Amino acid sequence: MNLKEVASLLKKENHTAFSEFILLGYSDAPNLQVLLFAIFLFIYADIILGNGLIIYITLTDPALHTPMYFFLRNLSFVEICYTSVTLPKMLENLVVEKRSISFLDCAAQIYFPLVLGGTECLLLAAMAYDRYVAICNPLHYVLIMNKQFCSALITLSVSVNVPIHGGQIYLVVVLPFCGSHEINNLFCDIPSLLDLACADTNMNRLIVFAVAIFVLIIPFFLILASYLRIISAVLKMSSAESQKKAFVTCSSHLIVVLLFYGSASIVYLTPRSKESVSINKLLSVFYIILVPLFNPIIYTLRNREVKASLQKLFRISNAK
Repeated sequence: MNLKEVASLLKKENHTAFSEFILLGYSDAPNLQVLLFAIFLFIYADIILGNGLIIYITLTDPALHTPMYFFLRNLSFVEICYTSVTLPKMLENLVVEKRSISFLDCAAQIYFPLVLGGTECLLLAAMAYDRYVAICNPLHYVLIMNKQFCSALITLSVSVNVPIHGGQIYLVVVLPFCGSHEINNLFCDIPSLLDLACADTNMNRLIVFAVAIFVLIIPFFLILASYLRIISAVLKMSSAESQKKAFVTCSSHLIVVLLFYGSASIVYLTPRSKESVSINKLLSVFYIILVPLFNPIIYTLRNREVKASLQKLFRISNAK
């Protein structure tokens, strides 16, 4: 179910007593608004530049035309889309007095990050499987990780998340919101909307938890299983140099997995309380903004092939 269908159903059923929400963000710290705007703008520019650079070099450098960098390119594209759904509105709310967001825009701000976040989970699982095949079954790597199979994994990652989160969003937006319309967060998310609903939301919270288990935990266990096999294979290698090379190859991906899964799991899988709102707000910023910022840095600093490609690109630019 797409957002237009959700919007038409909302108009028919008229479940909401108002047409917009107020995003409180950090309105309780007015003296920090200009500083936060500058910081978030700088981060957003770095996310676009860093991930855009990863996309460019993995497309133009033949040395990076491998499944590993195919997945990395798609991951960078997802990160750009992920932050572009929420960050521009966050920047706007830091410089305007009325921090309002329409009901439909709020639904979109929930839906698209969920789809993109779920896609990222499966992409990270696909990248872990790629490393598993490369290290544990190198002779059949080219045969297994062919272009058709890699493209199918990307298609699966998106197609699984679109209907799941569409149904989840519909069950939230048809709830009655007849009390406060102030969201104590920087952007719209399902837990914040459930806190405002004037109806029993226990079933919705159960569905959110079940979807989070499916989207977060299942791919995480696939990643864990892949790395357990990888560690077992690496420890059997006779050469210390081969062991070091294998671990270095996987370390960047593992760091990204820990950053993304750590913060997202705390936000969506732990019970909410009034005391945890400020912590969840900080964690939301972390996995919405800082994880996409760190990804290109981590892959650049810890990946010899990416560094070599960037050096080649800068040499060509300087020569011109």
